[in-house]
Amino acid sequence: MQHSDELVSKQTLEWVKSFIVALNVCPFAKREMERESIRLSIVRSKKVNVALEELMTEIAWLDDNPETETSLVVFPTMFSDFHSYLDLVAMLEDLMFEQGCEGVYQVASFHPDYCFDGVEQDDVSNYTNRSPYPMIHLLREDSVEKAIAFYGDTSTIPDDNIQLMEDMGLAKVEKILQSCINIEHQE
Repeated sequence: MQHSDELVSKQTLEWVKSFIVALNVCPFAKREMERESIRLSIVRSKKVNVALEELMTEIAWLDDNPETETSLVVFPTMFSDFHSYLDLVAMLEDLMFEQGCEGVYQVASFHPDYCFDGVEQDDVSNYTNRSPYPMIHLLREDSVEKAIAFYGDTSTIPDDNIQLMEDMGLAKVEKILQSCINIEHQE
């Protein structure tokens, strides 16, 4: 079943609010949610080259709109296979390097079936990067550096998040993600 852009947006923003912000998975997200400086872009292309063009168009949009801090590019109809999605991420990073975006923008990756290398698929640690839909998070490198300077040592964030997921347990973490996906039934 294909969901409307409005529903995809609601589910994604609910995930940011009730998972990323509420659990402090990203200590910088709350401020940007409150400032409404997160852009959400939904791409429904059926071809990888078009998806890459859309991602570069989003980077150009960010270049032209400095008041927008970060962008989530969501792919509700493509890249359901995690390995195909990883190929997209690699191609995007190569393209960004070719286009001179290295050091300007950073990519964070999220996917419903995210699985860290060397980790079992059902390991709760994978949920630190699981989302309702495949998505690419484009971050401004200078803003990341400013946030790190303000926050201090960020090197423990990934391990802290994994510990949080383990402390919460798989059932509770899955329930939070599922509640974001099931938002259409809550109205």
